[in-house]
Formats: sequence, structure tokens, C-alpha cells
Amino acid sequence: MTPTPQHPAPASTIPPQPNTTLKALQRLLDQPVQALPEHARPAKHVWHTSVRTAPGDRMLSDEEWAEVARRLVAATGIDPGDGQSGCRWAAVRHADDHIHIVATLVCEDGTRPDDFRSGKRAQAEARLIEKELGLHQVAPGDGTAAQRPTSAERHKAERQGRERTAREELREAVRRAVAGATGDEEFFDRLAAAGLLVKKRVAPSGDLLGYKVALPDDRNKDGEPVYYPGARLAPDLSLPRIRERWSMDQPESPPAPGPMAPSAARRHAAAALSDAVLVVHNGEDAVASAHISAAGEVLDALAKTSAAHTRHQLREAAMAFERASRSHIRAARGHDQALRQAARELVRGGPALGRGEDGAATAMAIDMLFFLIAAVAHWHARKGHAQQAEAAHQAAEHLRGAYRVAAEQPLAVLHQRGQNLARRLLERQAGAVRAAMPKLAEQVLAEPGWPSLAATLADAEAVGHISTDLLARVAGRRELGTAESVSDVLVWRVRRMADLPADSYPEYVTAASLQRDSAVPGTADALGAGTTNGPVRRR
Repeated sequence: MTPTPQHPAPASTIPPQPNTTLKALQRLLDQPVQALPEHARPAKHVWHTSVRTAPGDRMLSDEEWAEVARRLVAATGIDPGDGQSGCRWAAVRHADDHIHIVATLVCEDGTRPDDFRSGKRAQAEARLIEKELGLHQVAPGDGTAAQRPTSAERHKAERQGRERTAREELREAVRRAVAGATGDEEFFDRLAAAGLLVKKRVAPSGDLLGYKVALPDDRNKDGEPVYYPGARLAPDLSLPRIRERWSMDQPESPPAPGPMAPSAARRHAAAALSDAVLVVHNGEDAVASAHISAAGEVLDALAKTSAAHTRHQLREAAMAFERASRSHIRAARGHDQALRQAARELVRGGPALGRGEDGAATAMAIDMLFFLIAAVAHWHARKGHAQQAEAAHQAAEHLRGAYRVAAEQPLAVLHQRGQNLARRLLERQAGAVRAAMPKLAEQVLAEPGWPSLAATLADAEAVGHISTDLLARVAGRRELGTAESVSDVLVWRVRRMADLPADSYPEYVTAASLQRDSAVPGTADALGAGTTNGPVRRR
């Protein structure tokens, strides 16, 4: 059940009851205001909130909704009851799952109600109501969430045909501009490139103090752009908080020669994400908090540069994780430099095509990002950060969807190659799995993804690696137990650790590797190499 307090609204928004008229209801609610001298009437005197049950909750009766409304106006101090002076209010049931409550913020005796922090008081009462009525219990907040859009902003978005409010669109755009940025100039250049209107707040000394942004087509009644300061978009998007991210970054030395290929940027990101998992599991809270925030930058950068078929799920994951990237544990900046560098490389590398090496490297990065965000969910749960843990779980589910789409084609090719491996070679790879990871071996060998892993191990051996050693290294990762398919996870870990291309074939197979495998009949043919005295390059 979610009470959503709104800014004061005109009483004329109250819909008509069956046996009355809108005007009559408005006059009735406004009588205490009209009874005051004109100079004593408050300029804004209407309080409005909506209360909604969660999807899947049972339908409440009219009597239950009436009791919910009575308890909420009492909790907020608008109509405390017990003989105390209260305000006039009305509740309207708009649909099966929600009501609207509107009140006049002048008591019957002409005084103002004690409605200080009414939103927090309404939320606290809602938590009690949920428990008593057997409804979905909303996780309590900790004050670090971004401000929700008001009803006026939502209605405006509906009128303009927008899927989201201007506040939400701006929050996403600013987060993407922050991802991997190195300073004020790059940040503001990115905002301008995104098409946003930007106003900077400058001190008399010339120092930059803050900023605010607007969408070009979001205007007020006077035709002027509606600007939002960064801090009003999210607590960590004020200019001082943004500057904390790059204040500890070390300058690149030597300077980067230019943007790397999208696939290379994704491989680098996967490596940084892998290291971050261990930090979140084992690191100090402030260091883990920095990595969690920087993980949001990597996800924002990946969503910004994703191919069309993964874009929607990655964007949804980034929006969900936004809530998980903040808590009251202040980040120790500087320790997160590898992740911030990964976000920077993703943005500078530009959009991936989603095919071949780009597509496979994207699957590799998403795979590792999923496990990092799963670790973040566990970290928040241990700290009692209920909303952040739930947000991380939601982001992880969106990443599952993005991974399935990104990995489908490269894994299908690997699967076909694995099925065509010579039996002796396949048996040898199975033996390596049993030797390196005995507890998970039978599960891995029974999974549909086993042929893909066998092909990957064959690729690794062909360029000089030992399957047992590689598997032992990747099997030591603590997060394997949460994988839907352990074999799929091992594919990407082995390919990254063995420095193999992310897609199906190594760049070349050396003659030495073919000679090493010559004792296994059919090995060379199974690798697609044939017999040769030199390297066989991929075609």
C-alpha cells in the first residue's frame, strides 16, 4: 500500500459523488477557509494523496478503504480524532485498487493542523495497515531515495503522451552523462549532447556551485522551460556529490590513444566487474559502497551503448538499480577507479552492434554484471537496506532477460561446435571438469550448455592453456551457486581468463597445439584446423 503525498492541489479536482455535485462538495470542504478573513486565508490550502494496493493484493471493500482513509488522515494530523479539532476531508475510490484523499488544511476552529512531516507519518501508518490487512508489505525507506514525481507531473506526462515524467527522463539522462565522466567540462558537454537545456549556478567569485536541467519541450503555462536542480533529481546528482566521483580519479598516464573497440571495452568491463564482486563480498563497507555506486555507472554506460535487442532490458535494469546505488554508508572514492574507467571506456567505445565479437562480449559483460548486482543485493540485505536490496533484485532480473537475448546466438554456435567435437576430446574435457570442480561436475555435464563449455575448453587448449587449471581458477568464484546455468557462466569466465575472443573461434590455432593434440584422433579436424605447418587463421 503506497500513500503518495502530493503538493497542494485545487479542490475542484474532487470527482462527483452519486448524490452530490462537485461544486457542492467543494463548497462544503472549503467552508472553514471561507470563514476566515480574506487576509488570513492560506494561499495553498488543499492536501491530496493517493493510496494504492500492490498488484496481487486482494480487493478491499468500501468499508475497508474508508477505514484506511480515516487512519491515514488521523496519522497525518489532518483529522486526529478523539475530540481534537480537525480538517474537512473526503475520500474517493477511483478503481478497485486505489483511493484519493483530499483535505482542506484549515481546521473547523480556524487553526492550521499539525501536519508536519505528514508524508512520513502516512507511510508509517500504511506499514501497520498492510500488516493488519494481510497486504503486500512495502519495504521501509531510509531517506536516500530520489524524489517521486508528483501527481501533477504524472498527469502532465500523460497529456503530453510521455511514458515517463520529465523528472524521470532527466534523472536517467544525467546519470548517463555522469557515467565515467572525468570532470565538469566533460559532464556538461554530455548533457548538451543529450539535448538537455542546462543552467549553471555561479558564485560572484566565478566558481561553479551547481546546475539545473530541463527538457526542451517541457514547458510551464508561460511557455518557459521547467528546470530541475540535480539534487532534486536524486540525492547523488548534486554537483558536489557528482564531483566526488572524479575527485579521486588518477589521470591517465600515458594518455589514452583513443576509444577502444566496443568489444574490447566490454571485455575490460567484465574483468573489472569480476574483481568488484570480491570487494562487495569481503571489502570494508565504505569501499563496497563506492564499488556499488560505480557499478551503477557501468550499467548506465552499458545501457547507453547497447544494441537494439538488449537496450530495453538494460535500460530497465539501470533504472531499477538507481535506487540500489545509494545508502547512508558514504562511499570511499578512489577505490572504485577500475569500474569508473570501465564505464568511461564503454561510453568512449560507442554503441555495440550486438553481433559477432560485439554481441558475445556484451553477453560476457552482462553475465559478470549480473553476479555483481546479485552480490550487491545480498550486501544491502545484510545491512538492512530493504528498498535497496529489492531494487538490486529487480535489476538482476532485467539483466537475466538481457543476458538471454545477448547470449543466444554466440552460445548456439558454440553448442553446435561442442556437439561436433571428437568423442575422445569431449571425454577429456569432461575429465577436466570432474578433476577441477568435483562438487559441480555432474551438474555441469548434465546441463544443456555443456557442449558450449567443451568447445570453449578445446579453444583454450588449442592456444596453450590447460583445461583443468583454467576450470580450477574460475570455479573458485563464490557466485557460481546463483547461476541459472553454471556451464554458461564458465564459458564466459574461461574465454575471458584464457584471453580468447568472446565469440566462437580463436583468432588462430598454432601448429604446436595441433601437434600436442595429435595423439587424440580427430582433434585437429574437430577444431576445424585440418593439417598444416603454420597457423590456421579464422575465416
